[in-house]
Amino acid sequence: MNELDNKFINPFNQDKDFAGCSIFGMMSLEGKRFSSEDPIKAISNMHDRSNGLGGGFAVYGIYPDFKDYYALHIMYLSKDAKEKTDRVLASCFNIIYDEEMQTKAAKVVDPPLLWRYFVEPKKRRSPNLPEDECVIQAVMRINTETGKAFVFSSGKDMGVFKGVGYPEDIAEYFCLEDYYGYLWSCHGRFPTNTPGWWGGAHPFNILDWTVVHNGELSSYGINRRYLEMYGYKCTLQTDTEVLAYAVDLLMRRQRLPIEVVSQILAAPFWSEIDSAEPKRCNVLRALRQTYGSLLMNGPFSVIVAHHGEMIGLTDRVKLRPLIAATRGNMLYLSSEEAAIRLVSPQLDKLWAPRGGEPVIGRVGDKKIVGSAVKVEEPQ
Repeated sequence: MNELDNKFINPFNQDKDFAGCSIFGMMSLEGKRFSSEDPIKAISNMHDRSNGLGGGFAVYGIYPDFKDYYALHIMYLSKDAKEKTDRVLASCFNIIYDEEMQTKAAKVVDPPLLWRYFVEPKKRRSPNLPEDECVIQAVMRINTETGKAFVFSSGKDMGVFKGVGYPEDIAEYFCLEDYYGYLWSCHGRFPTNTPGWWGGAHPFNILDWTVVHNGELSSYGINRRYLEMYGYKCTLQTDTEVLAYAVDLLMRRQRLPIEVVSQILAAPFWSEIDSAEPKRCNVLRALRQTYGSLLMNGPFSVIVAHHGEMIGLTDRVKLRPLIAATRGNMLYLSSEEAAIRLVSPQLDKLWAPRGGEPVIGRVGDKKIVGSAVKVEEPQ
């Protein structure tokens, strides 16, 4: 079969590639904002890891003029859905400003109507309901009650931009050359067992938490049922959605540090737990027994981000790649070293994180947390 025949039979290159997907993260440890040029260049370098069915970016620090308000990015698949959503928003929030999102012609597939709102929760809400919980409740209502409206970004001074297309096409479509942020996470998708559609592209978001993911979660069913007990509704037709909600539950609502969260999402094997020294064995056993339903079973590498922090994590046996590097005050996380080298040929440090051990970069802290199986000496 020649190339032309293959394109005719499979025009969107939808062959399954379980090692596919590309992830890239780039963060200024000083909190300095920078343009989209390097993040787009890096994720575009991994073009062959995706197939045009999903691409996206999460950017932090992009709305300084509206930094005290929640920025809601919403996709509408019908006019009726927008009318219903506007009523929900009006009942929950004071709408400070709203507009159709800026876009331009690009190689994307069937784009929905995209709208941006800057909002603040109304003062008359229940006194026992914090602002962030008010936002989550509204997001879940919109995603489940309006039929064809989906909130794909809901944090303050940050935004998610995603859709059906290659990452470089999504960047062009959303005019990302006009945005500046201090942390960018990027994704090129090669869907395995879930459909390629606008809501199912990465990153996945709730409040200011975002996740980009390479891999597959065979534990999606039990993860989803556990999260639904806490009010989360999974509506975006893909396994990765549970990761974003799990991180929000564990780190924001339950205030667990990422060092503990990593032991939940990528739990050690029972044999490792049993052989640990007694005190550590008791802690790991308690975490495994308490949070067994949030164990992410299957191959994965992820970049988790929120304001002031970028985290890289892989499954315990590292069935998906993740490379970390630093140069000056920049931290890089990537599926491939080549993408990092493209934007920063000279590096201070380059390493492959150990499976199940997080890499953590924080604004204001030049010390990167993370173990390695390979370290490159400064050049």
